[in-house]
This record gives sequence, structure tokens and C-alpha cells, in this order.
Amino acid sequence: MQEGTITDPKEPLSYVPSANVPSANQPDFLAHLNNLSPRTARLALAGLTLICLLPFIGKPFNIDDPLFIWVAQQVVHHPLDPYGFQVNWSDTATPMSEITKNPPLAGYYAALFGPWTHWSEIALHLAFLLPALIVILTTYELARDMTTRPVLAAVLTLAAPAFLVSSTSVMCDVPMLALWMLCLLVWRKGLASENNLYLLAGAILIALSALTKYFGACLIPLLLVDLLLRRKRILAWVPFLMLPILLLVGYQVWTKNLYGQGLLWDATQYARRAWVLASPSRLGSFFVGLSFTGGCALPLLALAAIVFRKRWIAVAFGLAIAPAALLAWNVLGKFSAQPHKISLFVTLAAFIAGGVLTIFLAVSDLRKARTADSVLLAAWVLGTICFAALLNWTVNARSVLPLIPAAAILITRALDRMKKDHMEQPPSTWALTALAFASLAVSLWLTASDAALAYSARQAAREIAGRHTAAQGRLFFMGHWGFQYYMQQLGAEPVDMRQSNVTRGDTIVQPKNNVNTRPLAPQFVASSELLEMNVNYGVTVLNINANAGFYASVAGPLPFSFGPTPLERYTIYHLKP
Repeated sequence: MQEGTITDPKEPLSYVPSANVPSANQPDFLAHLNNLSPRTARLALAGLTLICLLPFIGKPFNIDDPLFIWVAQQVVHHPLDPYGFQVNWSDTATPMSEITKNPPLAGYYAALFGPWTHWSEIALHLAFLLPALIVILTTYELARDMTTRPVLAAVLTLAAPAFLVSSTSVMCDVPMLALWMLCLLVWRKGLASENNLYLLAGAILIALSALTKYFGACLIPLLLVDLLLRRKRILAWVPFLMLPILLLVGYQVWTKNLYGQGLLWDATQYARRAWVLASPSRLGSFFVGLSFTGGCALPLLALAAIVFRKRWIAVAFGLAIAPAALLAWNVLGKFSAQPHKISLFVTLAAFIAGGVLTIFLAVSDLRKARTADSVLLAAWVLGTICFAALLNWTVNARSVLPLIPAAAILITRALDRMKKDHMEQPPSTWALTALAFASLAVSLWLTASDAALAYSARQAAREIAGRHTAAQGRLFFMGHWGFQYYMQQLGAEPVDMRQSNVTRGDTIVQPKNNVNTRPLAPQFVASSELLEMNVNYGVTVLNINANAGFYASVAGPLPFSFGPTPLERYTIYHLKP
């Protein structure tokens, strides 16, 4: 078999590295990209990643960022007790071990940089640029073994909204994916060279990935399947996969001794309980998962006309119509009283079709290539979709994120097969470039909108605290996320719904676009005022009135939506003395 080719469908599953060799009929520009030296390609990809992310290094902390910062601050003083403090993140002060459903490694990473930078937004975002760079560069390295277009695969990963927006946070998602990608590279090198040191490093990276975000443990069954398909020294190498299992069991025992419950098992139980409360049905959740997959893997939708034959695009959109109608017209009973349903239907249909095409892409590669690599990629993509749509407590972009590099590689593998399938007209390099950078532009637009939301919360906290006087009593607030972080920095206290820490004459701030807020009884309110923040970027990542739920689908069945962005509103209630 010639090196760099796709295996014949009749051949058994095997490991077939693809050399980074351009096709003979490729346009000069693409041939030039493929002929770049690995060093030059890495530098170019790193530079492009920095160009995209550096403008957002001053972004205020947003959504769940504060949870990871507070864990990091705890680690600085009590390194063996990362969750030994209380936080009011729902409606009352609760032990952090009961609030967080993520392991602590991202907090330990932030603790390396926070203390000597006074927990500066810029410093922490700079620190979290490293995992983002690792994801892009490891995507390129992994793609070099699987496709002739590794640079394109890395660019498509960067251009995905799930990756770019998530890379401007200090949460655990991108660091977990960085460790995931490093593990795949090291493990594959260990299998190819039969070097036990690489396999041991891979096993340790599995554990580190899982202790950054529990989803990282999915590497264990993924690599076990990969190992079984390669059929090389299975009995000798399976024990390496036992090491991360033992480390996770140790983490379960350690946290049970510290906090009275093992946090790994607690997270799985929480996901099951919360899913029952938050999701209308398995079928509805799966449809929402397809919507998030299509929107978060936007480059696939952009390149669909090139990658897929017209009949498959028609099938995907045909399959998307009924789910889009069900969600848009409230048949599931979850997203009621939402305006602009036609716009919602059209966007849902496009995004769900993108999710269907992602499944088609994985299945098509598996059917046509029939290699261990194709099985790995298909299991990677399909397993992530199932987890995000059916197992996680809510569908969100952060759960879809792990499949982005695999989907990008699958796209480039599909492009590689076009010549083998005797296409009369190969895709134009300039068309591929234009579509990839159009997706990148949309992702940057989304990232700017997400940053505007974060800036508005910090600015609102500063304005509210600046207006408040001692004569107005103590300052309290409802809501959480970044707004809570900055309000507490400015001396305000979260309302404790159970202990009633608010008294007459105090002031309570209630954000509209937030969580865990409750209405106040009118008889206790002396006066109120409204603060409004304009965050209109023409695209929205998180607002229930815009059906956008990038961080949690309870806000809407779309990861993001286009159109006017509702104002961010904060009502300031002055209680009667």
C-alpha cells in the first residue's frame, strides 16, 4: 500500500500514517501550504491563534470563571483542600464541594499565576492562552498523520465558535482539551514505536485531563477501542489504561475523606438529577444537541457545499425540518413565549442540519476508509455528541468543544478523498480559504459579543456600587457569574434566600439576564431604579429572550442567535426602612 493513501474498504482495520504530501492537481497556493516546513506551519498557526485571542485578554471574568478563581485562591493557602470553603452560588452559602461539579486541576493551574499578579484578568487570560495554543498545534500534529491538509484542519479548529469563545475564559474546558490532544499524540507515538515510556506518559495525561474536567476520562474507552483495533500487544498495553482508572479511584477516595462524598461520583449523580429537571425529553435534548453541534462546528456547515454531495445536504436539511419545527413552535413545551419564531426556525434548521452533517461526516469516513484512525475519529465525534446531548446536565458549547478538532480533521479527510472519488472539479483553494476565514470572522464576532456581555456585568457592578451610599443601607445582589465576582469585590453581599440576611432599609440589585433571581414582594419596596447596558453586537451568545444558550441550553435551543441583542437590565430596589 502506498504511504499517504486511504486504505481500500476491503482491507482490515490498520494504522496507516498519511504523509504530508500535496496532490498533483492541487492549486499552487494549497500546494504551498502543504509544502510549508512543520516549523513554519507551527509558527504561522501559533501567530494566527495569538492574533485572534490577544484582543480579548482584558475580558472580565464571566459565567463560571469565578468558581475556578476562588478554587485557585483557596489552593494558594490550602493546597490539599481545594474546596474547603463556602460560596453562595445558588440561593444560600454552601460548601464549595457541593457547588462545583468539576475537578480542581484548572484551579491549581490558575494558582500558579494569580497570586503574584493580584488575580489580574490580563495575567490569567495570558496564562490560559497556552492551552489554546496547545490545542491548535496538536491538532496540526495529529492531522499530519491523518490527512494531507493539516494546516487547514488546525485553522478550521481555530475558526469554530466553541473553541474561540471558550478560549477567552479561565474555565477548565480548553485546558482539558489541550491535555486530551497531547495524550492522543503521545499514545499514538507509543503504539507506533512500542515505547512504554510514551504509553506511560499517555496514561498520566489521561488522568490529568480527567482531573481537569471529568469528560477527559472518556479517553480510556476511546483508546481501549483504538488499541483493540490495532491488535498489537494488547495484554501488554491494556495495563497502562488501568493507571488513570486507579488515579481517579484515588481522587474519589481522597475527596470522600475530605468532604464526606466522592466528587467524581457526585458529579455523575448531579448530571443525572439535573438532566431530568432541565430537559423536556431525550428526543428534545438530542435535537438541541444537534443544534449546538452544528452551530459550534460552524466551519463544517460553511464547507458543506464542498464536502458533501448535494443529495446528502438535502437529506440533512430534510431531517432537520421536523426537529426545528418542534423546538421553534414549543411542541416540547420548554421555550415558550419567544418572538421571531420564523427566524428561530430557520436558524435551528441550519444548525441541526450541521449537526446531522457532522454525524454523516464521521460515518462516511468510517465507511470509506475503514482504518483504525477512522474508527477513532468516529468514536470521538459520535461519543461527544451523545455525551453533550444525552448525558450532560445541560447541552452547552463547552460540552461540544471536544469534538471540534476531530470534526476539522474529518473535513480535511473528506477533501482528500474527493480526488480518489474521481471528482471532475476539485474544490477551489481560494473557496476553501474564504469559507474557513468567513467562519473565523463569525467566531470572532461571537467572541466580541461574549466579551461585551462580560464587560457589561463588570461595568454594571461598578456603576451600582458607585451610586450606593451608606444612607441606603447595605448593598445586596441576586444573580451570579461574573456579576457576582465584581459585586463582591466592591463590598456587596449575595442575598441568602434561606437565612434572610437582608433587613429593612437595604438595597437589592436584581439582574434580568442571570440565574437564581427571585421576585421581591412589592410591599417591602420603597423605590426602584433601572440600569441598562447596551451590548448589541447583532449576535447573542446568552439571552433567553434571544433563544441563545451558548453556556446552557436552558436559555435557548441555539448556541447563539443573530439579530438585535436585548439590553442587559439591572433593577435596583430600595427597601422600606
